[in-house]
Amino acid sequence: MTMASVPIRSTLKSIFGYDTFRPHQEEIVREIIGGEDAFVLMPTGGGKSLCYQIPALHRPGVGIIVSPLISLMKDQVDALVANGVAAACYNSSLSEVEARRTLARFHAGELDLLYVAPERLMSESFQERLRTMEIALFAIDEAHCVSQWGHDFRPEYIQLGRLRQLFPSVPLIALTATADPQTRVDIIHRLGLEKAIRHVAGFDRPNIRYTVVEKLKPLQQLLGFLRGRSDEAGIVYALSRKRVEDVAEKLQAAGIRAAPYHAGLPDKERSRVQDAFQRDDIRVVVATVAFGMGIDKPNVRFVVHYDLPKNVESYYQETGRAGRDGLPSEALLLFGYGDIAISRGLIESGGNPEQNRIELQKLNAMVGFAEALTCRRRVLLGYFGENLAEDCGNCDICLNPPDRFDATQEARKALSCVYRVGQRFGMGHVVEVLRGSHSQRITTLGHDKLSTYGIGRELSPDAWSSLIRQLIHLGYLEQDMANYSILKLNPKAHPLLKGEETLTLARPRIRVAPVKQLAKKGREKLVYDQGLFQELRLLRKQLADEQQVPPFVIFGDATLAEMAAHRPRSAGELAGINGVGAHKLGRYGEQFLQVIRDFSSS
Repeated sequence: MTMASVPIRSTLKSIFGYDTFRPHQEEIVREIIGGEDAFVLMPTGGGKSLCYQIPALHRPGVGIIVSPLISLMKDQVDALVANGVAAACYNSSLSEVEARRTLARFHAGELDLLYVAPERLMSESFQERLRTMEIALFAIDEAHCVSQWGHDFRPEYIQLGRLRQLFPSVPLIALTATADPQTRVDIIHRLGLEKAIRHVAGFDRPNIRYTVVEKLKPLQQLLGFLRGRSDEAGIVYALSRKRVEDVAEKLQAAGIRAAPYHAGLPDKERSRVQDAFQRDDIRVVVATVAFGMGIDKPNVRFVVHYDLPKNVESYYQETGRAGRDGLPSEALLLFGYGDIAISRGLIESGGNPEQNRIELQKLNAMVGFAEALTCRRRVLLGYFGENLAEDCGNCDICLNPPDRFDATQEARKALSCVYRVGQRFGMGHVVEVLRGSHSQRITTLGHDKLSTYGIGRELSPDAWSSLIRQLIHLGYLEQDMANYSILKLNPKAHPLLKGEETLTLARPRIRVAPVKQLAKKGREKLVYDQGLFQELRLLRKQLADEQQVPPFVIFGDATLAEMAAHRPRSAGELAGINGVGAHKLGRYGEQFLQVIRDFSSS
């Protein structure tokens, strides 16, 4: 059913419940409706899906949406159906009967949007079907999957480059939230979008607070972070399946509704965990990177990286799963240097030297972000080629600048010790010499006879480790990862050793900051009644359970917060709330209005 004669702003309000477009959306929508191709880079939560959903409703024919994950298709289809849109997905999760029914609706012209996986779309049998149908547009979501320079390359995406030749008159839109300049060029080339209009909406997610702390006792650090966040949903990412299961088990033992998720679990269990998380029955999912791309849950309030991600793209995309609704959210990274060696080893075990080189460069950039003592957001956005005019005011560095101290004497002791042990040992050994360890290895090597032996007893092992790491980051020391991570002096160290320079360093951070009011950024300036908000959430959960859909399919947290702030008393007033479209107003309006009335009169 085409809505060609309806103003697009009317569609935005009546179907999706929003009064205004976000930046770039309206421009992109008009271009696609007009038959243009487009490349769209927009941050997670920036509203990419509307850029093809509205044009699919306004152009004749069915919009074909390419998506890499079944779970992502299902969530988007559920949300569209809840808004009264004729949408379906066609993938391997369907039974034979369901697949036939979907294809029958497709051929009968009953669908506005059809979501398919890339390999199914490009199969010869499906191509034959498409040639007999009127196609409104092709939208390729998660388009970075087409590029070998991307962080999540998928070979099945390469075939999609043929679409531009097979259907030259059908608009093609490629969308991604994560692509550095080189990846963008590759996507455009592989999909034949050289003539496409390009929109880069920026990478900033101002509602996310970025925090990095040194990983010392990670489980205790994680539990400390979760304390006080008992009603919030979040994701904890870990490097290995074993660690995922171990952390999930310990969170469960601490009374937290948590569950593990990784590719080694049976399909049925993974589906159960994902569904339970979407429906707010599980609070925390502990996962490998296998979890997340398909998560369209807007009220994820935090993402914790228990281990260091392998690249900035992954970190950005994974943290971007928090706060898709625009409300305050947090991204915590526990940064341990042991993680670097593990990631480096995994990369170097790959068989492609050129790919290894690229991945090592990306890992080094990730370490640089974690070690930074300047505004996190400036470092993060700078990686993607975007400059922030001023410090963000919503990261750990901005909110709690590190204490600095004159570290000249301590730095000279550390550099001298590296020199005295022959520049042939790693950080742990150097710290033991500085602190005067009586270990057998120290005495066997004769390092207890060195002039630097025991000259650093006044500092803890953690303090020395932090200081040495900063010396590495600032270029005074080199850590040879390929040679047992031994420490070597760089030329920059000599003026400091000779007393020609002084040095100021930051004191290490080892504790997660306690829960406190998040900085107000954008839509979350709203002041609303928490009690009413919780009552509205309870009704939403009840309705969602009855319909067997995730709660956000009924209404998102941002919509409920606006209801709790403005307390609409009539259907007309409720229709003015963002996220309340005509279909949902008719279906749920009276029940939510009754909760508001009852709460206000109590």
